[in-house]
Order: sequence, then structure tokens, then C-alpha cells
Amino acid sequence: MDNNEKIDVYLVCNAKYHDTNFARLELLKLLAENEDINTRVADSFADIAGIKSSALLITYTCDLRPTEGEQRGLGEFLNDGGRWFALHATNALLEFVESGKVDTPDVAPNFMQLLGSRFIAHPANQRIAIKVTDYAHPLTERIEDFEVEDEEPYYCEALGEQRVLLEASYSEPSKGYVRSDYGTDRDAHPQMYLHSVGQGEVLYLSLGHCTGKHDMKPMVDVVPVVRGSWNSPTYYELLRRGIRWGTGAM
Repeated sequence: MDNNEKIDVYLVCNAKYHDTNFARLELLKLLAENEDINTRVADSFADIAGIKSSALLITYTCDLRPTEGEQRGLGEFLNDGGRWFALHATNALLEFVESGKVDTPDVAPNFMQLLGSRFIAHPANQRIAIKVTDYAHPLTERIEDFEVEDEEPYYCEALGEQRVLLEASYSEPSKGYVRSDYGTDRDAHPQMYLHSVGQGEVLYLSLGHCTGKHDMKPMVDVVPVVRGSWNSPTYYELLRRGIRWGTGAM
């Protein structure tokens, strides 16, 4: 891509139970490192026309449910060659049931098919050792195995083909979720992968949990501030590479 060509990026940032303000600011600072990038910011997928006119869609969301029309538009964006950098809980749709546990119903299957996975559950925040599984791809070449603190270890259902770039090993049950034993029968879980859709592609990175002190209301009044993977310099390098991948600089 020409160094002086304007690059349109669309950022959707709206994550329940997460520190959306912190994540939005950090992502905007990274995007601002490239003076050619023009970023539009939204809290929903409603502006499908704006998304489809962008080279890259970045999402930091949790329990954000696109309408059927928005899902079709996202599919068209990818089929026409768009790139989507989906972070953390983008693939998580949640419902609290009478037991107090969290269910993750399959209420937007087309959305999850586009993403290439669906979040099912996670055990307690913990230290996670991240292993590089693909040293050949520019997104991960020269990245060494690393660890992150206070991160949510995700169990996800794979949907379609994935080129797995990072993985991690854990097998604890997810006591707060309806499907508490999901994923405990396997050791390795993808943390970053590429998933092709038509002429386009999705890059999904499960890392990136963060919460501010008021983000768990009304369930809990105040909680400790958590920054998880955002405390890791390697995570920021992965974000920078994801932006370069999505804007044609890689």
C-alpha cells in the first residue's frame, strides 16, 4: 500500500463486564502510530456502510449482538476482501440463568461462523503460558513464547478452518458457566488464529481481558482493576502486527 494513501479503519468497542474505555484508548493510540490511518469509532455494528467502506474492522466487544442485517453486512464485508481483527470477547454472547451461572447460547450462528469460533466458557483468571505454533507467519515470526497474568483462559468451539498461530494449555472446569466441563478434555486451546471468509480474512486474538472498578455492576459494586494481557509488551506487539496485517502493511 502506498505510504501516502489514506487507510480507513473502523473500530467497534463495546464490551460488557470489561473496561471498554481503557481498551478503546489503547487501541486508538496504536492506530495513531500510523499517520495514514483514519479511524472511525462506534459502539455497535449499525453503520454497516461505514464498515464496508473500510479496509479493516477491529472489534473489542462482549455480548454485542449484531442484527440479522448487520450479520449479512459483515459477511459481505469479508466476502469482498475486508479484514477483521477480532479481539477477546467478540465471539462471546452471554445469558445469566436462574442458577446464577452464565450460559452462552448459540443465538447468532452466522456471526460465529464468520468469526471462526464461539466462546463457551472460561475458568478463573490465571497466569497463562502462550506458545507460538506458527513461526513462519509474519504475525508471529520472531515472537517468543510468553506469559500473561490475570487473563481469562477461553474455551471456544472452533467453526471452520483455523490457521492457529498461538495456543495455550489449561484444563480447569469453568465453575461459573452452565457448560462447566467444556474444553477440559483437551490440553491445547487456540489463542490466535486466521480464518478465511470469501476473499477476506478474520484474525482472532482471545487475549485482552481488562476490567475497571465499576465494570461488574450491578452484580458486584466495586472490583479490583485488572489489565491482564495489556501489561505484556508482547501483547502490544501482537496488536501492532494485527493492525499492520489488516491495513496491508504485512
